[in-house]
Amino acid sequence: MSSPVIVPFNSFIKIDRRKKEAIYMQIVYQFINAVKSNLLEDDDRLPGSRKISEELQVHRKTIVAALSELQEQGWIETLPNIGSIVRNPELSPTQTKKTKAFQHPPEKAAFHFKKDFILDTPIEKKQEKLYFTDGTPDYRIIKSEELVRFYTSVIRRKKQSGPFLNTIDDSLLFRDQLSYYLNLTRGFHLSRDFLLPVAGSEQVHSILSRLLIKTGDIVLVEELSYFLPNMIYSQAGAKMKTIPVDADGMNIDYIQNHYKPGEIRLVYINSSCQYPTSVRLSKRRKKQLLDLAEAYNFIVIEDDRDFEFSMIKNKKESLFRINGSNRIIYVGTFGRFLNPGFQMNFLIAPKDLLQEAAKYLNIFGKPDTMMEKALRELIHQGDIHRYQRKSKKVIAERKEMFAQLLNTHFKNNILFTIPQAGLAFWIRFNTSFSLTQLQKKAGEKGLFIPSICLYQNRSITALRLGFAHFNQQEMEEAVKVLGEAYWEVVK
Repeated sequence: MSSPVIVPFNSFIKIDRRKKEAIYMQIVYQFINAVKSNLLEDDDRLPGSRKISEELQVHRKTIVAALSELQEQGWIETLPNIGSIVRNPELSPTQTKKTKAFQHPPEKAAFHFKKDFILDTPIEKKQEKLYFTDGTPDYRIIKSEELVRFYTSVIRRKKQSGPFLNTIDDSLLFRDQLSYYLNLTRGFHLSRDFLLPVAGSEQVHSILSRLLIKTGDIVLVEELSYFLPNMIYSQAGAKMKTIPVDADGMNIDYIQNHYKPGEIRLVYINSSCQYPTSVRLSKRRKKQLLDLAEAYNFIVIEDDRDFEFSMIKNKKESLFRINGSNRIIYVGTFGRFLNPGFQMNFLIAPKDLLQEAAKYLNIFGKPDTMMEKALRELIHQGDIHRYQRKSKKVIAERKEMFAQLLNTHFKNNILFTIPQAGLAFWIRFNTSFSLTQLQKKAGEKGLFIPSICLYQNRSITALRLGFAHFNQQEMEEAVKVLGEAYWEVVK
């Protein structure tokens, strides 16, 4: 057996202590890459753990943990009186079998399975420090440590209902508190029987698609609309049809002029903050839509996910509040300004529909019982109101700042209206140019603009840009870089 390798470990292993990844796993991954690239070869003998730890300037226990992991994966073998030697299981099948190295699945499955491009999510990974979204909160406003105390207090509470938690009673108590909160903040008059908490918005629409859609059903959405429900209802077999949108929201006259009674199964709409334009459905069109739903016998799914970020004080704005009896299924979010783990989605609908919907919760997002208890405490103790007031104050300030920065860096080259609800601006450019070029140029300058924020066709060159996730410094820098990229593209 040869002497220990003379290749310095610090030449191919670089430890980054800022990463969340454990140091010993950083060493493991880079060691494997060194073997794959032939910096280390089969049968090379490694120096002792103490010498490696000194060279990499880490604790010896870290090196021992890394070597143990490498041995379990089959990349090294420890021999008595010799030490650890390199093994490449990918090049040596017999050795792989001997050391029982972990076998990764193949790149391509050897069997047939269904592929569906409808559900491909248009979310891209970002590497840049600065980035825009299509409208998300800043989860730094409400400290996670404050929220965790509600959860930990529930877990530590000694008085439980026997050896098994009474999850049914706990869920009913949470629904009582949630209905109380919604009645107080949204002007509803609900009992818990007409309310169903669901973990995520994807699960809400997946359940509704199972209950309401059969192949060939016509579902109407706005001409520019939110991709997620569109994909889910389309996957369920619906024929998705788009309706024009203007300054007053969805054009209800268009529906009446192009469809007959009985043809439409449902209309999906956000009446208070249309995605992506943020326009509101006018009072006249709200009445039109409700009347037409009765006359044409279709359902309206009202998505009011942005209610908590609305600056509109009138609680009677929603379609459900105007007429929540026969035609409206209301979809909402509780605590969207909180850390995502503390958010809850919910359905408001006829009791028999919710009883059927609840059957799908084991498949499509049954809420965490402990989290429901924590949220119940959050409402009961009144902290939810304090958090919401704090969040809305910060958002209002950032909204005004974002508008000022847009005017400063783009002058009269864009059109926008400060939205009354939601967390994003709809920005239309006065001239047409390539938004993908803008995206590329901004990326070169360290600003990521996801493709879901770009809207361009023959008549529109526009961006939907979220503002609420930025603090002041980040916002100033992001809009400055966006402006610089714009002027370079259009010059």
